[in-house]
Amino acid sequence: NILQKVENPHKDVNYNIRLSCPEFTSICPVTSQPDFAHLIIDYVPGDSLVESKSLKLYLFSYRNHGAFHEDCTVQIAKDIIATIKPKWLRIGGYWYPRGGIPIDIFYQYKELPKDVWLKEHSISDYKPRG
Repeated sequence: NILQKVENPHKDVNYNIRLSCPEFTSICPVTSQPDFAHLIIDYVPGDSLVESKSLKLYLFSYRNHGAFHEDCTVQIAKDIIATIKPKWLRIGGYWYPRGGIPIDIFYQYKELPKDVWLKEHSISDYKPRG
């Protein structure tokens, strides 16, 4: 598995970690054209954290992966969950339009602990030029 974990140095408290990938790329399985997204992953760690370099290499591996937006977004969440077993996780996949339709995918695992401050995503809805 490309994804690796490291020990959480603050297991005694709940806190949120936000990981952003503003230049995520995958391949459309129908047209073989590149698809681009801005991914935002929030999670409350348990015993482990996602090791950031391994996450970068994992996300970059999608550049040659043919899958629909929904599959990519949810599979990334599932792979992180399988690797680190977080207390909570949320992913937002903000896919840039091709053919005039932006597609945004949201997935959440478990309930956010009540004592965790969570900043909302600051990605605005797609607005065409003009």
